[in-house]
Amino acid sequence: MMTQNNWLEKMNLDHPLVIAGPCSAETEEQVLKIAHDLAKTDATVFRAGVWKPRTRPGNFEGIGALALPWLQKVKEQTGLLTAVEVANANHVKLALEHDIDILWIGARTTVNPFAVQEIADALQNTDKIVLVKNPINPDLELWIGAIERIQKANIKNVGAIHRGFSTYQKTKYRNNPNWQIAIDFKNRLPEVPLINDPSHICGNRENILDVSQMALDLQFDGLMIETHHDPDNAWSDAKQQITPVRLNEITDLLKVRKSSFEKENSLKKLEVLRDEINEIDASLIQLLANRMAISQKIGIEKKAQNVAILQPERWNELLQERIEKGDKIGLAKGFMEKIYKAIHQESIKIQESVISGK
Repeated sequence: MMTQNNWLEKMNLDHPLVIAGPCSAETEEQVLKIAHDLAKTDATVFRAGVWKPRTRPGNFEGIGALALPWLQKVKEQTGLLTAVEVANANHVKLALEHDIDILWIGARTTVNPFAVQEIADALQNTDKIVLVKNPINPDLELWIGAIERIQKANIKNVGAIHRGFSTYQKTKYRNNPNWQIAIDFKNRLPEVPLINDPSHICGNRENILDVSQMALDLQFDGLMIETHHDPDNAWSDAKQQITPVRLNEITDLLKVRKSSFEKENSLKKLEVLRDEINEIDASLIQLLANRMAISQKIGIEKKAQNVAILQPERWNELLQERIEKGDKIGLAKGFMEKIYKAIHQESIKIQESVISGK
């Protein structure tokens, strides 16, 4: 779904925005080779990392400003817009001097309001497009706060990039998509275009199609996909990059779905099903209230007997049992674990309030 926003509307696209290019600009030859290949795809914007903030020192940290003239050649030779990540005021200054079209703020920078404000100040009144990636941690307010800092610098052309969130638990994703945060972002800031970055969510090229389709099903406005002519030999993030040919295949396979039902019969069926969900939700809410009332009684008993709130053996046994029961009837283990951990946390909160007298 295209958000009503001038910079996106002005592109006059008949498909979601596609931003593509290598994780890192490595050589002029590499940059131009990929750009010319991407000019034959649905990509509108060529992205390349110039300054690469790495988790640990010693890894390739980018060519730096030397690569910016290469991006100028990309625009001159292919007509693609150009995009780079900026992390401080000096990066902004250099990017603007080389007429880069889109500047994005990376996840590691978004976590720091001081750094975001420095960038906002350096970009004051610019008509360039500024995109803000979600912070590495699942903090919606921090993400929105970064957007607001950019907007308060009188920057009109603002967008957001959803690249997933770090988690201490290993999953099939490099960064957990946590789609609900993205949905909440869209509800809070519907006027801000939201672009999905399946490359950083997946951490591998195999799942990019599925994550991209999920993003479009949630009515994201575009995709940022890392693309390299020789991914296996890329200088950074080799596993998550795809070829321009594969990018073409993925965009051909992706389905852009309608935002609403058009047929009256289908709408009526949907309303019936939604009514059923409403009834079930009402029951769930009441059951949760009943459960928490029992937790309160347990808290009273623990206080009377001077017993600790957390009972690890009981909790671990209960969690495993509930997960197994859910699995037997088709409920995902990860889903059951999240549900019961949330319930348990609220139960602990209630018992703590009882014991502390609050």
